[in-house]
Formats: sequence, structure tokens, C-alpha cells
Amino acid sequence: MEKWWLRCCSLLLLLLVVIFTASFGTVHGGNVTYDKTSLVINGEHKILFSGSIHYPRSTPQMWPNLIAKAKEGGLDVIQTYVFWNLHEPQLGQYEFSGRFDLVGFIKEIQAQGLYVTLRIGPYIESEFTYGGLPLWLHDIPGIVFRSNNDQFKYHMQRFTTKIVNMMKSANLYASQGGPIILSQIENEYGNIGRAFQENGVTYMHWAAQMAVGLQTGVPWVMCKQDDAPDPVINTCNGMECGTRFKGPNSPNKPSLWTENWTSFYQAFGGVPYLRSAKDIAYNVALFIAKKGSYVNYYMYHGGTNFDRMASAFITTAYYDEAPLDEYGLVRQPKWGHLKELHAAIKSCSQALLYGTQTTFSLGSQQQAYVFRSSTECAAFLENSRNGDVTVQFQNIPYQLPSKSISILPDCKNVAFNTAKVNVQNNARAMKTQLQFNSAENWKVYTEAIPNFDDTSLRANTLLDQIGTAKDTSDYMWYTFRFNGNSPNAQSVLSIYSQGHVLHSFINGVLIGSAHGSHNNMYVAMENNVNLINGMNNISILSATVGLPNSGAYLERRVAGLRQVKVQGRDFTSYSWGYQVGLLGETMQIYTATGSSKVQWQSFQSSTKPLTWYQTTFDEPAGNDPVVLNLGSMGKGLTWVNGQGIGRYWISFHTQKGTPSQQWYHIPRSLLKSTGNLLVILEEETGNPLGITLDTVYIAEDQAS
Repeated sequence: MEKWWLRCCSLLLLLLVVIFTASFGTVHGGNVTYDKTSLVINGEHKILFSGSIHYPRSTPQMWPNLIAKAKEGGLDVIQTYVFWNLHEPQLGQYEFSGRFDLVGFIKEIQAQGLYVTLRIGPYIESEFTYGGLPLWLHDIPGIVFRSNNDQFKYHMQRFTTKIVNMMKSANLYASQGGPIILSQIENEYGNIGRAFQENGVTYMHWAAQMAVGLQTGVPWVMCKQDDAPDPVINTCNGMECGTRFKGPNSPNKPSLWTENWTSFYQAFGGVPYLRSAKDIAYNVALFIAKKGSYVNYYMYHGGTNFDRMASAFITTAYYDEAPLDEYGLVRQPKWGHLKELHAAIKSCSQALLYGTQTTFSLGSQQQAYVFRSSTECAAFLENSRNGDVTVQFQNIPYQLPSKSISILPDCKNVAFNTAKVNVQNNARAMKTQLQFNSAENWKVYTEAIPNFDDTSLRANTLLDQIGTAKDTSDYMWYTFRFNGNSPNAQSVLSIYSQGHVLHSFINGVLIGSAHGSHNNMYVAMENNVNLINGMNNISILSATVGLPNSGAYLERRVAGLRQVKVQGRDFTSYSWGYQVGLLGETMQIYTATGSSKVQWQSFQSSTKPLTWYQTTFDEPAGNDPVVLNLGSMGKGLTWVNGQGIGRYWISFHTQKGTPSQQWYHIPRSLLKSTGNLLVILEEETGNPLGITLDTVYIAEDQAS
């Protein structure tokens, strides 16, 4: 009876903490400083829970609901990167509207009473094409990215200053009464800094000094940068910062965790990474027990890599296994278990922030972390072994499940255990609303296969696709011609490419395709071919699936064909003709206006590679998220009402023989009630008659 009453009291205490937090939100404005304990806001030390939500990976219409669910889940802060390549696609030309409305996003966060961490970078990685850097940087003579290079530093400082001044103009820094309490410069530079030797050290110190000199009134951080210079705070990224973080590099800096990966990015050909709620909660509790004071979940909502935003081989859905899935639906038990964890830790705040920590052993693999002040006591009892155990703490026995931490807000009663999940699992389901199985409703346009004579861009060598296409398209044609005086049915075409997909045509006929993978982006293809007696036209379509996003000397990375041989003859240094992009892209036939520029044909039973498909549909009733089931297709791109929904790649199967991603999100804000234009570019020979329009819902709860 006594244990039952204590359990009820503990749950009531957690409920009161959650209600208080949700009702009154967070007070904004004032000074933000820090000491060894935590960030200090308006003179108060804070334990803060944060979640990454990236504004371009959702829509403005989704932002309020995403932020509200994050707040309901016990978060205090929303963390986001700033996406340089979206905001300055051409030098001096800026875009901050729609999904790119950074100020609007931050104001929505402020309106809901949460803080903001702004990770300006401006290099961000984030599985974003080119690491978030605009491709025009690539063409600046003599530039070296992320090094002590005058050209790069000039543009980095120029853009960083622009973002800071935008925030100041909108009064968004906490020092101005706004919600931004923390900013980040650079991103995981510790991963590559050594490659630049002294230039790396000089650059890192310059970046820190430049950022601090912008006088935002809030602290700056550098993640995965153990030697971040004062006053910049070094922070941890990873799944186990409670055990792997070396800690602050100065005795007056707090312990902050900027990326706690709730899942992991997924590549085409790979399966989702499923990280359990238990494991996340255990590592958060351990980090707090070891005097951590800020934990950010990367991602709390991953969202969608619309258009061609994803980096090389990354799926269109991003961190779909986060507490809020791609569509903004709650994933249980992850969301609910973490909500309970936040409430339990917040109930210990006074002891954690103002008490004295002592640690002592409770067994061979068991540890107690105790925080005592004159009026408060809180304890974190850890069992790091794989197996349940009973320990004695203050002469009271406590059962600790395998690999878990129990939180005792009063050093007596267990309010929460990281391994005891009381939240029921939920399941996501799709309901078909429309079948696109009527051939008469589809229109078809087949892309022309260009020959050498059709091209205007010429070179006597193989050009780099990144530097030539300049991220205007995934596609670039490489064409050449030669006289086959001795036709041989056993002629061999050999191609070596540095990414990512190849489709080879001889005299307009497809003779082979090949592709790389996220772990091996190079493509080698060898095909037996039949040449004609006379002029033979070779047309090779090279396709990138996103640009690289990480590593030293990113500006030196190349893509596309590197060597071509026919029957042993090397054509690498030869007269080549090039076409950047497909004709349908150039004419923008995925838009209502561009669609009228070509002659669409009726659908035939046989499908050809490089075919555009067009149809219309009405918006499904209700408010459930809308998705396209592209399970019958191969590989390509999709647009709805002119908006790129993202890349799809159904034919690249996982080891289990299934697509990495079958359903593709169409945000309802992109839809009209009737007559929505759907255009699909199919590279391979997928069948559009198998496509369905589905809605997503949460099925009945399942037992955990």
C-alpha cells in the first residue's frame, strides 16, 4: 500500500511539472551568460531540453503544430541550422520567403514561448546537398573551403553577418527580448581540421573571433571542437555523450549536447536506423547526472528533403524515426517516454543546478549520482550492465533494470526509470484514397536522347559534372561519335564514373545502366555492344543523387565520367559534346505553364526510360497527411503543382529486397481542392498505373 501511494505521489509531481511548464512557457529577453553549471538566462540557471526542427524540411503551415508538439513533449528550445545555399542561391541574390522564411519560423517559436538555438554554420553538413554551401563558391578562383583562405573567409563572414543583422533587425536575440539564446559557428570542424594543419587552427580561431565580434549578446558554441577558443563553448554530438564527451575545455563552461541522434540518416539502399526510447532516455539521464545541462535531440522532427535538397544518396524522408515523424505525427513510445523523462529531470532542477554532486559505487557496474543542497536532494542510480540488479541506496533496496537509470527527485522515491516504458506503441498506417490506374488519365512525354550534333557545349576532355552542371540539374549528357569501320558484335563499352548513376545509349538505344551507393559512389560499367558500319553515336547520361556534403577540400570533389573506352580504345581525351539537364527540365514541363511547351502523347502499355508522366488529381478529404505511393516506379523525380516533392528510388532495394522509401510526402498546403498537377520523371521503366494517393493515420495503440 505504501509503495502504491509513493508511486501516485511521484506521478502527481511529474504531472504538475508538465502542466506548469506547458501553461506558462518560458520568459524571454534579458542577458544570457553561462558558467560551469549551465546557461544563465535572466540571472537563472537552466536545465534545457531542445529539439532540432529544420524550417525548409517542412512548410510554414506545418510549423505551428510541430512547435506545439515539441513544447507538449517537454522541450524548452527549438534548434535549427541556417541553410546558406537556399538563402543565397546566386551571389547577392537572397531568398527568405515561404519555406525559407527564417525570421517567420523563429517568430512562431517565440509566439509559443520557446527559446531558439541558431546554428548559422554556415557550413552545416546535415545530409544537405553540398553541406549547405552555395555552389557558386566552387567557381571562385583560388578558394579553399573551411580553411585560412581569404576568399572563403570573406564570403563566410559576409553571410554570417547578414544573418546576424537580420536577427537583430527583428529583435530576435534574447538580449533584445527575443528567443535566441545560443548561436553556433562552423560545424563539427574537429572532424576535418587536421587535414588543413596550421591553416585549420588559424581558421578555427578566426571563425570564433569573427562570430563573437558580431556582438549578438548571446553565447556561441562549436560542436565537436574540443579546442574551441574562449569564450566559445565546445559541445558534444553523438548518441552517448554521457560517456564519450571529454567535457568542457574550460572550468567555467557548461556541458552542452548539441546533437543527440534520435535515429540516423537513411541512404537509398539502406534501412531505417531504429534507436529505442529506452536507449535515448538512458543516455540523456546519464549526461544530466554527469552535470550536463542542455540536451538537443537531432532530429526531433526530420521532415522532407524536398526538390533536390538531399546530399548524395540520402532519402527524401529525413529522420523519419524521430519523436515526430516525417509528417509531424507523434511516434510512440519515443515521444511520450521522453516527455516523462523531461518532467522527471525538471523536478530535480533545484538540486541539479544548485546542489553539490557526489558519486559513489553501488556495485561493480552500478553508480549513484547524488545532488544535495541545503533544502533539496536528487539521485540518479545507474545500472550500466546488461542484466537486472538490486542495489542498496541509503539502506533502501532499488531494483534497476538492465542498462537503465532510476531518477529519484527526493533521493527516496523513484519517479522514472529509463528502461520502464509506460507509453504504448503506436503504428502508422496508409489508406488509399485514389488509384492512378486508368491509362486514359495519363499523358506521356518521352525525353529525346541527344547526339553529339545536338549539343552546343563542347570540350576535348571529360568535364566534371559538379563544376559544369552547377547544381541546376541532377543530369548531364556526355556524347561523342566515332566511325565504326569494322563492326563487331563483341565490341565492349567500358565506363568509369565518380557518381552516381549511368544510363548508356548507342545510336539511341539503351544498352545498360549502373549505379553506385552511399558507401561506394563510384560506378564501373562494362557492356557488350553492337556497333554499326559507319558513324556511331554514344550518349551517356550521368546522374548525381545529391552532391557531397562533408570532408576536407569539398571544393575539389568531382562527379561524372572519368574514363570511357570502346573495344580498348580510350576516348577520355576526345571531342565530347555536353548537355546539362534534360529538355523537360529546361522547359519546366512540371509546371502548368511549362507543360504547354511540349506535345504530350497518350499513355501506351509499354514504358520507355526517361519518360515524363502527367496527370491531375483532387485533394483527399480530411486533414491526414497526404503521400504518393510510388511502389510501382523505378527512379526519378516528382512534382506537384510545380513544387518538387523530392527524389524517389524504388528500384534500389535494401538487403531485405524492399525499397528504402516507398511513400513520398505531399504537404496539404501545396494542394488545391481540385485539379492538382502531378508530373513524374521516370528514369527507368516504372509503371505509373500502379501509383496510389494515400493518406497517413495513426492506427490503434499496440501493447508495448
